[in-house]
Amino acid sequence: MERHAVLLRGINLARHNRIAMPELRAALEADGFRDVKTYVQSGNIVLASRASPERVAEKVNALIKKRFGFDVIVLVRSGAELKEVVRRNPLSKIAVDPKRHLVTFTSSPLPRAVVDRMTAVAGPREQFEVIGREVYSWHPAGVGRSPLWERLAGKALGIDATSRNWTTVTTLLAMAHEGTAR
Repeated sequence: MERHAVLLRGINLARHNRIAMPELRAALEADGFRDVKTYVQSGNIVLASRASPERVAEKVNALIKKRFGFDVIVLVRSGAELKEVVRRNPLSKIAVDPKRHLVTFTSSPLPRAVVDRMTAVAGPREQFEVIGREVYSWHPAGVGRSPLWERLAGKALGIDATSRNWTTVTTLLAMAHEGTAR
């Protein structure tokens, strides 16, 4: 069975879309997923399944809708895909604080017009690189003050997306390849 990183967008933010991770793990296991592990409370899951990443996303979305009563964006990368995301990090030499270094996972590659708009709003020291379905971004003044982050976090991309800081990305990779718990 292949291991997958499952990324949920917009759960457990303030009082919106609350899901207890033990309850989510139990529901996923009851639905046939194996070796289900979660990391922090913001929708980071590693699990094993014979299904493709696309099918895993569909099944997880349907389960959350049925069991918890709301629809969330679910993006999935296989363990091999996540390993490649980390390996090809184009900002590794400048992104020295993992909390200010993000990877935005998208459902499909960004259109050139969206990339051009992101370039126009990026702060003077911010940098980003788009590779495939990931946007690597560096926010040296902090994510909260970043006009680029506002673009990445909003619906302006025009496609489904969710971001994780570098610590979360590398932790999920370790969980996917070593079976490491929380």
